[in-house]
Amino acid sequence: MKWLAAALAVVALCLLVYAGAAFVSLAGLVAAARSGDADQVLARTDLPRVRHALVDQLIDAYLRRLGRERPVKPFERLAINTFGASVADDLASKLLTQDNIAVLLQTGTVRGHVEFGSIPPLAEIDVSNIPGIIRRFTLIKPVEFSLRLGASREAGSISMHFAGDGWRLSAVNLPAAVLAKLVERLPTR
Repeated sequence: MKWLAAALAVVALCLLVYAGAAFVSLAGLVAAARSGDADQVLARTDLPRVRHALVDQLIDAYLRRLGRERPVKPFERLAINTFGASVADDLASKLLTQDNIAVLLQTGTVRGHVEFGSIPPLAEIDVSNIPGIIRRFTLIKPVEFSLRLGASREAGSISMHFAGDGWRLSAVNLPAAVLAKLVERLPTR
């Protein structure tokens, strides 16, 4: 019986450390976003993973847009997934500069020549309100979670992924309306 109690205590301690590390990383990212410190935001960001997530969102929104106009054939879907990724990656690289990521998380908009709308800023998340954070929190996988930026699911979210030495920003999940504006920049043929 003592072994069972000890095992449960170890499991509880591991879960506490796991959740605590995620919370501390989120709090650090929020603090970096509030201060607008692009270097600190970038240190807490897995930039290739964020870019890949944005490219996937753009391709998915593009395919949905085409699907509303006409049926998308399987070969066409494959071609868009293959070759359209380069076009979407070009747009993602313009959006995801070091300064733009910091500004996006701080203000919810991207400054410069790319206008696409806005999302609720990460900087406005109150990390001291633990119940509020828990309501916005969604576990995606044991090594990844998502945090809604606004009150509704349509407001957008961020995802953080555990990679080696800690939790890092892995995606900025844009709302459908923002994605629709970005997809307008992509060619239809």
